[in-house]
Amino acid sequence: MMFKGSAISVKMLDGGIAEMNFDLQGESVNKFNTQTVLELEEALGLLDAADDVKGLLLTSSKGVFLVGADITEFVPLFGKSDGGGVGSHLAKNHDNFNLLEDLDFPTCIAINGYAMGGGLELALACDFRIMSTAAKVGLPETKLGIIPGWGGTVRLPRVAGADTAIDWICSGKEQRPDVALKAGVVDGVVAPENLREAALAVLQDAIDGKMDYEARRDQKTEPLKLNETEAMMVFETSKAFVAGMAGPNYPAPIVAIECMQQAARKYRDDAIAIERAGFEKVASTSVAESLVGLFLSDQLIGKKAKGWEKKADKKVERAAVLGAGIMGGGIAYQSAYKGTPIKMKDINQAGLDLGLSEANKLLSKQVNRGRMTVEKMGQVLASIDPTLSYDNFDGVDIVVEAVVENPKVKHAVLADVEKHVTDDTVIASNTSTISITYLAEALERPENFCGMHFFNPVHAMPLVEVIRGEKTSDTAIARTVAYANAMGKKAIVVNDCPGFLVNRVLFPYFAGFMGLLKDGADFQQVDKVMERFGWPMGPAYLMDVVGMDTGHHAEAVMAEGFPDRMTKTYKTAGDVMFENDRYGQKNGKGFYVYELDKRGKPKKVVSQESYDLLAPETAELKEFDKDEIIARMMVPMATELARCLEEGIVGSASEADMALVYGVGFPPFRGGVFRWIDSIGIDKFVAMCDQYKHLGKLYEATDAMREMAANGTKYYTL
Repeated sequence: MMFKGSAISVKMLDGGIAEMNFDLQGESVNKFNTQTVLELEEALGLLDAADDVKGLLLTSSKGVFLVGADITEFVPLFGKSDGGGVGSHLAKNHDNFNLLEDLDFPTCIAINGYAMGGGLELALACDFRIMSTAAKVGLPETKLGIIPGWGGTVRLPRVAGADTAIDWICSGKEQRPDVALKAGVVDGVVAPENLREAALAVLQDAIDGKMDYEARRDQKTEPLKLNETEAMMVFETSKAFVAGMAGPNYPAPIVAIECMQQAARKYRDDAIAIERAGFEKVASTSVAESLVGLFLSDQLIGKKAKGWEKKADKKVERAAVLGAGIMGGGIAYQSAYKGTPIKMKDINQAGLDLGLSEANKLLSKQVNRGRMTVEKMGQVLASIDPTLSYDNFDGVDIVVEAVVENPKVKHAVLADVEKHVTDDTVIASNTSTISITYLAEALERPENFCGMHFFNPVHAMPLVEVIRGEKTSDTAIARTVAYANAMGKKAIVVNDCPGFLVNRVLFPYFAGFMGLLKDGADFQQVDKVMERFGWPMGPAYLMDVVGMDTGHHAEAVMAEGFPDRMTKTYKTAGDVMFENDRYGQKNGKGFYVYELDKRGKPKKVVSQESYDLLAPETAELKEFDKDEIIARMMVPMATELARCLEEGIVGSASEADMALVYGVGFPPFRGGVFRWIDSIGIDKFVAMCDQYKHLGKLYEATDAMREMAANGTKYYTL
């Protein structure tokens, strides 16, 4: 053994070939933490000094090759005005990768699993790259508000061309083996069982002089092979397109292009210095701090969900959904698409036809986009079993009730289905507002019952709230979370209360909107301000999408549950819309009027009729300062979310923030509501509450928030 560490080992094989193996002890994946970086330096130093090494093979003993940097080591450095020493943190691996690239003998990497971020950058520093059909590669850094920092913006354009590098880096997407091969990023793709043999064969050919590895190095270390006109066309056109796609709140993709453009005429070392400066620039932004924070929060909720799954008493082999409308059809589609067969029951054939139509529509889109074969579509549809009866319901492991949002109807349906399932079948309600504890009163086995709240459209919205009632067992929670995981969803467990977590805090946000309109705000101006704040759609547009009838019902539930702060004292703009049958997109008119565009999608159009209807119930229209609009919209949501955290409805600030990002599209670049409060300062937020406390209890900071302001503490330490 030439070298043996806790992350890396190097041993000699036959024929003068050395094998560097990555196997970080105590971790499920390989990553570039400080230990790995230091061991790589030592191992490469030994290889560089060795006289008997003719070639180097890089391998991994884990299913994931290398996921990149240990992001937790970067977190304390982010958000600093000077880059926070990020550049020096990066420098060691710059030296490592350059040394790897400059070794006196050829190198080949065998990519057996995910090689993301620094993992792909390591591969690019090698002479040859062979990839398993089970692997994926990519540079996801821009999704974290940063850019590749270990030579990715330098080597990828020189290996695959500027266009491919811009696409891969700015999108941050994972890339399949066939795509990587076509792009020239890897030199071969083979079955997993043939990977090692294929990589050794390529390496031997290079050792024997059959493959010119030195010419490959020249290509990676010299200026990009583009003349000035070509470079200007490629980079300037890309900047304009990417800026339009990313928007002003996500600077990293543009900085990445600028780095590639500035480095195009440079040799490797000068080009890497440009990349390092670009990395320091984006690392000093609040966007990077927020997006990295979300990444860590996402890991936390994933870890918790996996923990629940491990506690599940059995795997969900077969599921059922009650109610086959748009929601039921969406649930059936998602379950079947992800591999869990499902029965879809309704009380009439028309309902089943609607549910199957919804599933068929979603699957057809997959086929039309080339993401699924017709044969696979047929298999998925075949695993959805439409039925008008409870026949064979004794063979399902979980039933999701998704009937109309009416307590009496749900009570009747839940009591009925319980008679047709086994004693250990879990029953979950897809209710969006009705108390799980109350619904459980209809059941003889309430311990087997919980909430499983999907968001519409089911296939597109990542979040599932799993709600614990007073008598819900851990077994029921565990099996439901396991099912959500199997469906590819982000499950967050919350405790029961009116509206649970997401809707409980969304309706105070809507209440802030209603108050603004009452005082004379133009709903179009409010929409524009909140969209510039980062929301995917403004509150008027969002209410139209949710549906005014749905909102009217949920609003009543909230008022009953929290009368001190959610009871209405005036007729709201939402009431006006509801009373005039303006339900939003579902019937083509709400705050806006909806017309179909060329692609058949609803397009919002401003209607004077909305203003005429609102005029008797609102003050004369006037312009509001954008900061006042933001404060009056966000304070009610934030204070209610704080109450949820303090009451134990949600387990942590991370889970609360992720629920709003995944459930209603809270702006990711702000990191979540609690990170937003941290960014402006809890003392300033409390002052904001006090400024508007005359508007009602929704604007009152909690005692805990005031204590945090007095102590100068934050919701997040990282």
